[in-house]
Amino acid sequence: MVTPPRTEAAGRVARALRATPVPAALIVLVALSGVVLGRVYADPLLTRLMAGAAAGSVLVGVAARRLPSWLVAPLSVAALTGWTLLSLRLAAAHAALPGGLGEVTADAARNAIPRLLTAMIPVEPAPDTVLVPVVAAWLAGLTAAEVALRAGRVLLGYLPPALLYAGALYVVGPNADPAIGPTVLFAAVATAGLAAPGRRSGPAPGPVAGLSPAVRAAVRLRLASASAAGLAVVVALAALLAPVVAAQVDERPVDPRRYVEPPRVESLDENPLIRISGWALNPDQRLLDVRTVAGAGDGGPPRIRLAVLSDYDGVTWRVGATYRNAGRILPATEPAPGAATDEVRQEITVGDLTGRLLPAVPTPREVTGARVAYDPATGTLIRPEGLAPGLRYEVSSVRERPDANLLSTANVPAGDEVARVLRVADGAPEPLRRLATQLAESNGGPYARADAIAMFLAEHYRVTADAPSGHAYPNLAFFLFGPRNGGGQRGTSEQFAAAFAVLGRLAGLPTRVVVGFEPEGDGPVRAADAYAWPEVLFDGVGWVPFDPMPRPDSEPRPVEEDFRPQPEDPPPSEVPAPAEEPSVTPPAAAPAPGRERDGPGTPVLVGVGVGALVLLLGAVLATLVVLRRRLTRSRLAVGDPGERVAGAWRELTDALRLAGHPVGPDLAAAEVAEQARRTLAEARTARPGEGAASDDPDGAAVDELAALLNQAGFAPGSVTPEQAERAARLSQGFADALRAARSR
Repeated sequence: MVTPPRTEAAGRVARALRATPVPAALIVLVALSGVVLGRVYADPLLTRLMAGAAAGSVLVGVAARRLPSWLVAPLSVAALTGWTLLSLRLAAAHAALPGGLGEVTADAARNAIPRLLTAMIPVEPAPDTVLVPVVAAWLAGLTAAEVALRAGRVLLGYLPPALLYAGALYVVGPNADPAIGPTVLFAAVATAGLAAPGRRSGPAPGPVAGLSPAVRAAVRLRLASASAAGLAVVVALAALLAPVVAAQVDERPVDPRRYVEPPRVESLDENPLIRISGWALNPDQRLLDVRTVAGAGDGGPPRIRLAVLSDYDGVTWRVGATYRNAGRILPATEPAPGAATDEVRQEITVGDLTGRLLPAVPTPREVTGARVAYDPATGTLIRPEGLAPGLRYEVSSVRERPDANLLSTANVPAGDEVARVLRVADGAPEPLRRLATQLAESNGGPYARADAIAMFLAEHYRVTADAPSGHAYPNLAFFLFGPRNGGGQRGTSEQFAAAFAVLGRLAGLPTRVVVGFEPEGDGPVRAADAYAWPEVLFDGVGWVPFDPMPRPDSEPRPVEEDFRPQPEDPPPSEVPAPAEEPSVTPPAAAPAPGRERDGPGTPVLVGVGVGALVLLLGAVLATLVVLRRRLTRSRLAVGDPGERVAGAWRELTDALRLAGHPVGPDLAAAEVAEQARRTLAEARTARPGEGAASDDPDGAAVDELAALLNQAGFAPGSVTPEQAERAARLSQGFADALRAARSR
């Protein structure tokens, strides 16, 4: 019997319709993972790419279902390669990344997972942030199609899309609202796929067809028992797991980003303030080239910010940022109420500037031409790969100009939110505290206090390009109170900005230090344009910059005119003696002529006086020896290992002072070690019969002690007790060697 063509065509359509629900369900299930993951992306490009991967992988499996199974995987992988390259090309064009497709693909393959988990929310679709989701979606669709369509196990075929969906939920974590709608749709589509009719054209034979009545009854009883047992297991699992699942509804999901370390920077980028003095000595070095594309406005050439330093431990200022990989669009921050804003767009070309910090006008909103990482708390940008000469990028920023009329009455915030910029490290010198107190007491309002600090620094100190670098407590104390003829009271913008920020915090002001450039306009930005300035945070106004630098051609006033640190207790000579009423004493009768006075003679009195003086001098010397030994013991044996290393260093500097070679507070540890070696060599050379050894073990000990001091200062908590004991032995050995080399 011949089947009519129309009937045969209708049969093919019916079979196609019966075969459609499961592939369609698989495509939708995989694509829903892209919907969930796309909620933390800046735009829907990722969702579209994952939906394309879902459709492509399942349709390849449908088209190749009549081929041998070993051919399906190579065909699907070839299609996956093509779709992945297309996706990377679209993402690179969307993110405006430079470089060819091969370079972009290699970079994305190397860094896809860490950049995806360290990217800033919202994530911009870029090659390195779309590669893993697209490949995972394709592989899930391929596996699901093979299991559900070729093997006919639809429920087992749902496992790859379900795992992909759970992975998307985990990656999103607490960074988006609960995915209630997509989850309900996922369950509904999965149910519809299971409920769809199979591909068989006729009814399936029953499990007991063709059996004898006795066997048929036994089989039916076994099937009923198995169904009842399965139903009981399902009900029991639902009863046990339902409370656990319900309890997790209100729980905050775990953020996988906390397990991945964000990009780190080196010490040069963590504290760019130390670069100011080097730039001041090379003022003609060409660091950048700047061209303002739009929006310079009426505020003049804008300052270009390199880094914001908010953390100070008494030794160094640090950025202390947590950088997150970002796309072109950076998170927007609301300007302060009443602040005037204008958009500035600049094209910057890197010259001799090194490191990873990326200069930009504050506050950056969009960066094109360079891959960046961003710290929203400070507004600092870095290029994780580092700067290179010729790097060109364009940055769009929103420059704020606070309302000056609000400053005079504005208050400053307090509490845990600003504790970071209010913290004063332990060990602040007492003169700094007294100066801050004096300036704060004479100026009540926060803005008046900040302005008084800026005016005090501008009127009493001098700017010099050859001032040594350093902004630790001893450096600031020497800058503020050191003798003018001995190198004190002069510095670069490093010391001016750091001193303002420390004095401001001592006066109760939230402060930070900013390092950047102040160019005169478009064109080259040279090292002479490098500049550090302080900022103060005011309620309702935001961060306000201050300028503590002296005016050009102004002669600084001596600090002693306006600040004379008074001792806590007046010396005994200044304590007025209590007034006494004069008493009238009758004159003593003169001895009769020829009669001697009673009492010891002059030699006895002289001997007693000399003996008492010798005893007093001996008691004083013995007391000094005891006090000195107690001081040495407390320095070398009391406190944590870092404090004991610092005490050993003070023992060395005391030995140099007692030998007539004191060291200044502005010298670094390596410079002090060099002076110590020179002093010991000169002392040995001066003794008869001795000369300076070419291989001096005591000099090497001084270098080792200086290295331990730097470790204790720049890596707190890393010094071990054994290293502290070693530092004590080194300082004592140097003091003994210096004492033995000098004449009595």
